[in-house]
Amino acid sequence: MTQNYIEHLNIEQFQKDLIDWYYIVKRDLPWRINRDPYRILVSEIMLQQTQVVTVIPYYERFMKLFPTTKELAEADEQTLLKAWEGLGYYSRARNLQESAKMIEAMGGFPTTHEEILKLKGVGPYTAGAVSSIAFGIPAPAVDGNVFRVMSRVCCIFEDIAKPKTRKVFESVVTDVISHEDPSAFNQGLMELGATICTPKSPKCLECPVQKHCQAFKQGIDDLLPVKTKANAQVKTKLVVAIVENQYGEYLVNKRPDKGLLANFYEFMSFEYDGTLEPAEFLLEKLSPVCKNVESIQAIGTFNHVFSHRIWEMESYSVKVTTDITLSDEVAENSGLWISSTSLHEYPLVAAHHKILSEYDKL
Repeated sequence: MTQNYIEHLNIEQFQKDLIDWYYIVKRDLPWRINRDPYRILVSEIMLQQTQVVTVIPYYERFMKLFPTTKELAEADEQTLLKAWEGLGYYSRARNLQESAKMIEAMGGFPTTHEEILKLKGVGPYTAGAVSSIAFGIPAPAVDGNVFRVMSRVCCIFEDIAKPKTRKVFESVVTDVISHEDPSAFNQGLMELGATICTPKSPKCLECPVQKHCQAFKQGIDDLLPVKTKANAQVKTKLVVAIVENQYGEYLVNKRPDKGLLANFYEFMSFEYDGTLEPAEFLLEKLSPVCKNVESIQAIGTFNHVFSHRIWEMESYSVKVTTDITLSDEVAENSGLWISSTSLHEYPLVAAHHKILSEYDKL
């Protein structure tokens, strides 16, 4: 089946055109300074669902904190989550740490594609990227960029939103990948998709493999890749309170150790049921832990978008008085009082950073 997609290709020339171009234009990125598989693994995990420009400063800080798998394997969770704070998809950080523990237990980084694929949170794309870039193994690494490039080069109209389609593209890339330089080939495809063969308005006149591209030849590049739309995001309405006592301490809550944003800290947050006005609803919810409310003031409404849900947060500043300073002590029923100076040490959910920023302007 895949042979039909590549029958038009001069594979050897396609490889040469792509790889030659890659070596000329490749971006100077911190994970490209060597072929350390751990450095490459960290970068590939961070780059999932996240743009390169966003990842770079996080990556550099992360590698200073955890320069080897040993430091990452031994890190406490609060330090790990704080280092990842703002990148989202926090299961990636936890899986990465589990992978580090596995690598330490093995006595070193696995050197085969099959063993790399067994690491926690490592799927076919990441395994292919690490295998080819670090060890020169001709394994396919099919991400969104590669879906786009190869769907256009080969006129593949399979729906990339369907899991089974990945196998089609992996087979195509396996048939055309360079065995002499699989690292540059795979990275060339990624680079091409990121900089030239973009989702909208691709720069076809600058493309190094234009002469191989069937979509360009037929003038249908705007029709590829085929991707059906995902289900609509679910919207959840929340009421959020930044509760501050007379000592300048904030009341925060630690999220459960399972599920969305597990083990992150957040200001007091409640799903709004509409039974009362938001401010009254909030005060009722806070009453078990905040006995003496001095004032309540609206901060504003903020949206935070996840992949499958949206938080719509109506937010308030709540000033309270407490009998004694409760810094780092559990409040009456739930929550933790944290001083303003130590708040930055706790991994705070990104959605609440927006609220805190506006709160500081009041």
